[in-house]
Amino acid sequence: MSTLTDVQASIMLTLQATMNTKVDAHWLDKRFPYLRAVVVEAAEAIEHHGWKWWKKQERDLPQLQMEVIDIWHFLLSEILLRNNGDHEQARTLLRAANAPHLGGHVIHFDGHALEQGSMSLLSKLELLIGLSCAGRIDLLLFRSIMLDSGLNWESLYKQYVSKNVLNMFRQDHGYKEGTYQKLWHGREDNEHLVELMDSLDTSDAAYPERLYQGLSRRYPGSPT
Repeated sequence: MSTLTDVQASIMLTLQATMNTKVDAHWLDKRFPYLRAVVVEAAEAIEHHGWKWWKKQERDLPQLQMEVIDIWHFLLSEILLRNNGDHEQARTLLRAANAPHLGGHVIHFDGHALEQGSMSLLSKLELLIGLSCAGRIDLLLFRSIMLDSGLNWESLYKQYVSKNVLNMFRQDHGYKEGTYQKLWHGREDNEHLVELMDSLDTSDAAYPERLYQGLSRRYPGSPT
Protein backbone atom coordinates (compact mmCIF):
# COMPACT_ATOMS: atom_id res chain seq x y z
CA MET A 1 0.00 0.00 0.00
CA SER A 2 1.31 3.44 -0.88
CA THR A 3 2.01 5.96 1.85
CA LEU A 4 1.73 9.72 1.96
CA THR A 5 5.31 11.02 1.84
CA ASP A 6 6.53 14.20 3.50
CA VAL A 7 7.38 15.62 0.08
CA GLN A 8 3.86 14.98 -1.19
CA ALA A 9 2.33 16.40 1.99
CA SER A 10 4.49 19.54 1.79
CA ILE A 11 3.63 20.14 -1.86
CA MET A 12 -0.11 19.71 -1.32
CA LEU A 13 -0.14 21.97 1.74
CA THR A 14 1.76 24.65 -0.17
CA LEU A 15 -0.57 24.41 -3.17
CA GLN A 16 -3.66 24.53 -0.96
CA ALA A 17 -2.45 27.54 0.99
CA THR A 18 -1.59 29.30 -2.28
CA MET A 19 -5.04 28.61 -3.73
CA ASN A 20 -6.76 29.73 -0.52
CA THR A 21 -4.76 32.96 -0.63
CA LYS A 22 -5.71 33.50 -4.26
CA VAL A 23 -9.38 33.15 -3.29
CA ASP A 24 -9.00 35.45 -0.26
CA ALA A 25 -5.73 36.87 1.02
CA HIS A 26 -7.16 36.93 4.57
CA TRP A 27 -8.49 33.35 4.62
CA LEU A 28 -6.67 32.48 7.85
CA ASP A 29 -8.27 35.40 9.67
CA LYS A 30 -11.74 34.87 8.20
CA ARG A 31 -11.77 31.19 9.21
CA PHE A 32 -14.09 29.89 6.53
CA PRO A 33 -16.13 26.76 7.45
CA TYR A 34 -14.11 24.24 5.44
CA LEU A 35 -15.68 21.25 7.19
CA ARG A 36 -19.09 22.44 6.00
CA ALA A 37 -17.71 22.10 2.49
CA VAL A 38 -16.57 18.56 3.37
CA VAL A 39 -20.17 17.76 4.34
CA VAL A 40 -21.48 18.95 0.98
CA GLU A 41 -18.79 17.16 -1.05
CA ALA A 42 -19.34 13.91 0.89
CA ALA A 43 -23.08 14.12 0.19
CA GLU A 44 -22.29 14.56 -3.51
CA ALA A 45 -20.00 11.51 -3.31
CA ILE A 46 -22.93 9.52 -1.93
CA GLU A 47 -25.02 10.60 -4.92
CA HIS A 48 -22.33 9.45 -7.38
CA HIS A 49 -21.98 6.16 -5.50
CA GLY A 50 -25.72 5.51 -5.69
CA TRP A 51 -27.90 4.86 -2.67
CA LYS A 52 -31.56 4.83 -3.80
CA TRP A 53 -33.11 1.43 -3.23
CA TRP A 54 -36.24 2.27 -5.21
CA LYS A 55 -34.49 2.69 -8.59
CA LYS A 56 -31.64 1.20 -10.57
CA GLN A 57 -28.39 3.13 -10.16
CA GLU A 58 -24.85 2.66 -11.46
CA ARG A 59 -21.86 3.86 -9.48
CA ASP A 60 -20.04 6.66 -11.31
CA LEU A 61 -16.50 5.93 -10.13
CA PRO A 62 -14.68 8.83 -11.86
CA GLN A 63 -17.12 11.36 -10.39
CA LEU A 64 -16.96 9.67 -6.99
CA GLN A 65 -13.18 9.94 -7.04
CA MET A 66 -13.43 13.60 -8.03
CA GLU A 67 -15.56 14.29 -4.96
CA VAL A 68 -12.99 12.51 -2.76
CA ILE A 69 -10.31 14.80 -4.21
CA ASP A 70 -12.50 17.81 -3.44
CA ILE A 71 -12.98 16.56 0.13
CA TRP A 72 -9.20 16.42 0.47
CA HIS A 73 -8.88 20.06 -0.66
CA PHE A 74 -11.12 21.16 2.20
CA LEU A 75 -9.59 18.83 4.80
CA LEU A 76 -6.16 20.27 3.98
CA SER A 77 -7.59 23.77 4.34
CA GLU A 78 -9.10 22.97 7.74
CA ILE A 79 -5.88 21.37 8.97
CA LEU A 80 -3.89 24.43 7.89
CA LEU A 81 -6.46 26.70 9.52
CA ARG A 82 -6.30 24.84 12.84
CA ASN A 83 -2.52 25.20 12.81
CA ASN A 84 -2.63 28.92 11.93
CA GLY A 85 -1.01 28.26 8.56
CA ASP A 86 2.01 26.46 10.06
CA HIS A 87 2.97 23.89 7.41
CA GLU A 88 5.33 21.91 9.65
CA GLN A 89 2.65 21.32 12.27
CA ALA A 90 0.10 20.49 9.58
CA ARG A 91 2.49 18.01 7.97
CA THR A 92 3.03 16.32 11.33
CA LEU A 93 -0.71 15.76 11.61
CA LEU A 94 -0.89 14.38 8.08
CA ARG A 95 1.61 11.66 9.02
CA ALA A 96 -1.19 10.09 11.08
CA ALA A 97 -2.81 9.07 7.80
CA ASN A 98 -0.05 6.46 7.36
CA ALA A 99 -0.79 4.63 10.63
CA PRO A 100 -1.05 0.83 10.23
CA HIS A 101 -3.97 -1.46 11.14
CA LEU A 102 -6.52 0.48 9.14
CA GLY A 103 -9.18 -2.23 9.34
CA GLY A 104 -9.23 -2.28 13.15
CA HIS A 105 -9.58 1.49 13.52
CA VAL A 106 -12.48 2.26 15.87
CA ILE A 107 -14.24 5.62 15.82
CA HIS A 108 -16.33 6.65 18.81
CA PHE A 109 -19.25 8.79 17.72
CA ASP A 110 -22.72 9.49 19.08
CA GLY A 111 -22.33 6.89 21.81
CA HIS A 112 -21.28 4.13 19.40
CA ALA A 113 -17.94 2.42 18.78
CA LEU A 114 -17.73 2.05 15.01
CA GLU A 115 -15.13 -0.31 13.58
CA GLN A 116 -14.04 1.01 10.23
CA GLY A 117 -13.22 -2.39 8.75
CA SER A 118 -16.81 -3.58 8.95
CA MET A 119 -18.36 -0.48 7.36
CA SER A 120 -19.44 0.02 3.76
CA LEU A 121 -18.21 2.99 1.73
CA LEU A 122 -21.63 4.61 2.04
CA SER A 123 -21.57 4.24 5.82
CA LYS A 124 -18.06 5.71 5.95
CA LEU A 125 -19.17 8.73 3.91
CA GLU A 126 -22.14 9.20 6.27
CA LEU A 127 -19.77 9.00 9.24
CA LEU A 128 -17.46 11.55 7.61
CA ILE A 129 -20.44 13.89 7.33
CA GLY A 130 -21.35 13.36 10.99
CA LEU A 131 -17.80 13.94 12.20
CA SER A 132 -17.44 17.04 10.05
CA CYS A 133 -20.69 18.48 11.44
CA ALA A 134 -19.25 17.87 14.91
CA GLY A 135 -16.00 19.63 13.98
CA ARG A 136 -13.90 16.45 13.99
CA ILE A 137 -11.26 15.24 11.53
CA ASP A 138 -10.30 11.58 11.25
CA LEU A 139 -7.60 11.04 8.64
CA LEU A 140 -7.75 7.26 8.89
CA LEU A 141 -11.42 7.42 7.98
CA PHE A 142 -10.59 9.57 4.97
CA ARG A 143 -7.84 7.14 3.97
CA SER A 144 -10.31 4.26 4.13
CA ILE A 145 -12.80 6.18 1.97
CA MET A 146 -10.01 6.97 -0.48
CA LEU A 147 -9.02 3.30 -0.79
CA ASP A 148 -12.64 2.14 -1.12
CA SER A 149 -13.02 4.64 -3.97
CA GLY A 150 -10.19 3.04 -5.93
CA LEU A 151 -7.55 5.62 -5.03
CA ASN A 152 -4.26 5.35 -3.15
CA TRP A 153 -1.99 8.16 -1.95
CA GLU A 154 -0.06 8.20 -5.22
CA SER A 155 -3.14 8.51 -7.42
CA LEU A 156 -4.80 10.98 -5.04
CA TYR A 157 -1.64 13.10 -5.02
CA LYS A 158 -1.46 13.05 -8.81
CA GLN A 159 -5.10 14.04 -9.24
CA TYR A 160 -5.03 16.63 -6.45
CA VAL A 161 -1.91 18.40 -7.72
CA SER A 162 -3.09 18.31 -11.31
CA LYS A 163 -6.49 19.80 -10.52
CA ASN A 164 -4.91 22.45 -8.29
CA VAL A 165 -2.35 23.43 -10.94
CA LEU A 166 -5.01 23.64 -13.66
CA ASN A 167 -7.19 25.81 -11.41
CA MET A 168 -4.20 28.09 -10.77
CA PHE A 169 -3.39 28.24 -14.45
CA ARG A 170 -6.96 29.16 -15.31
CA GLN A 171 -7.02 31.94 -12.71
CA ASP A 172 -3.70 33.32 -13.94
CA HIS A 173 -4.95 33.43 -17.52
CA GLY A 174 -8.20 35.30 -17.16
CA TYR A 175 -10.68 32.69 -15.88
CA LYS A 176 -12.34 35.13 -13.49
CA GLU A 177 -12.40 37.89 -16.13
CA GLY A 178 -13.90 35.60 -18.76
CA THR A 179 -10.94 35.80 -21.17
CA TYR A 180 -9.54 32.31 -20.58
CA GLN A 181 -9.56 29.95 -23.57
CA LYS A 182 -10.63 26.44 -22.58
CA LEU A 183 -10.10 24.98 -26.06
CA TRP A 184 -6.48 24.76 -27.22
CA HIS A 185 -5.90 23.66 -30.79
CA GLY A 186 -9.23 21.84 -30.89
CA ARG A 187 -8.84 20.09 -27.51
CA GLU A 188 -10.03 21.00 -24.02
CA ASP A 189 -7.47 22.04 -21.41
CA ASN A 190 -8.31 18.90 -19.39
CA GLU A 191 -7.09 16.73 -22.26
CA HIS A 192 -3.78 18.58 -22.42
CA LEU A 193 -3.51 18.23 -18.63
CA VAL A 194 -3.93 14.44 -18.71
CA GLU A 195 -1.34 14.12 -21.48
CA LEU A 196 1.18 16.17 -19.51
CA MET A 197 0.47 14.23 -16.31
CA ASP A 198 1.36 10.98 -18.05
CA SER A 199 4.65 12.40 -19.31
CA LEU A 200 5.94 13.67 -15.95
CA ASP A 201 7.35 12.03 -12.82
CA THR A 202 4.98 12.65 -9.90
CA SER A 203 7.74 11.81 -7.40
CA ASP A 204 9.70 14.85 -8.58
CA ALA A 205 9.39 17.69 -6.03
CA ALA A 206 9.17 20.06 -9.00
CA TYR A 207 6.19 18.19 -10.49
CA PRO A 208 3.68 21.07 -9.95
CA GLU A 209 6.03 23.60 -11.55
CA ARG A 210 6.79 21.33 -14.50
CA LEU A 211 3.09 20.71 -15.02
CA TYR A 212 2.34 24.44 -14.96
CA GLN A 213 5.20 25.10 -17.38
CA GLY A 214 3.89 22.42 -19.72
CA LEU A 215 0.46 24.04 -19.75
CA SER A 216 2.04 27.44 -20.38
CA ARG A 217 3.94 26.14 -23.40
CA ARG A 218 0.76 24.71 -24.92
CA TYR A 219 -1.59 27.61 -24.19
CA PRO A 220 -2.63 29.63 -27.29
CA GLY A 221 -0.50 32.71 -27.75
CA SER A 222 2.34 31.42 -25.58
CA PRO A 223 5.85 32.00 -27.02
CA THR A 224 7.36 28.85 -28.50
